[in-house]
Amino acid sequence: MDCRQCWIRVHKKSVTSDKDISCYLSIRFFENFYKFFLLTWFILAPISSSAEEWVRAKWVPDGDTIVLENGDLVRYAGIDAPEINHKTNMAEPYGFLSREFNKKLVLSGKLRLEFDQQQQDHYGRRLAYVFLENGVFVNQILIENGYAFYLYQKANLKYHDLFIKKQQEAMEAKRGIWKNRREKAGQYIGNVNSKRFHTPDCTYGQKTLPKNKVIFKSSRDAFWKGYSPCGQCLSIGDFTYHDP
Repeated sequence: MDCRQCWIRVHKKSVTSDKDISCYLSIRFFENFYKFFLLTWFILAPISSSAEEWVRAKWVPDGDTIVLENGDLVRYAGIDAPEINHKTNMAEPYGFLSREFNKKLVLSGKLRLEFDQQQQDHYGRRLAYVFLENGVFVNQILIENGYAFYLYQKANLKYHDLFIKKQQEAMEAKRGIWKNRREKAGQYIGNVNSKRFHTPDCTYGQKTLPKNKVIFKSSRDAFWKGYSPCGQCLSIGDFTYHDP
């Protein structure tokens, strides 16, 4: 009996012999494998196609954000640069320098966007790791030159170790925001879950569960461990002097 005849028997449910059963099992195996292959392809194809993307930036609002030619806002994943208030044209220390450094990097050619698990923030901005055509990693360069600090994002940890290492190197070399450090007296409350640190009187810090709480003797210790300041009670201006 050839395979075509066996297939007809299988689908007519007229399996009658051991040979038929063996043939039936083989056919069912390949049918199921083919269905699994198609299902896997349809599920994974959209993910792999969006894993990276080539774009161009048309505007740089600050040190960790770009606006693409199509109008999309891209926020650099895993880092935070000093803020700029565009309404008042005022900035935190190194805010304008960080933006200028970012401009020089990204406005000269194509950029490759690489995505992690979380691809959009709560403001609707796209979260991405940004690379130049020559392979230079923009997020990393900003951290290692002291124009941004590491910002823990629970779903985006692909370059977690690299960013902390580069931040520690920048701190030791006193580059950028680490050059003119100042330290407020007192301790800080760190949250091991969110990797944020707070002043003792911060509402968010006081809500930290005992099991998630860690005490830092200085902000430097917190930054060194990869914690970033709570946006409510602290800013980068609390730890460094204005632009040189």
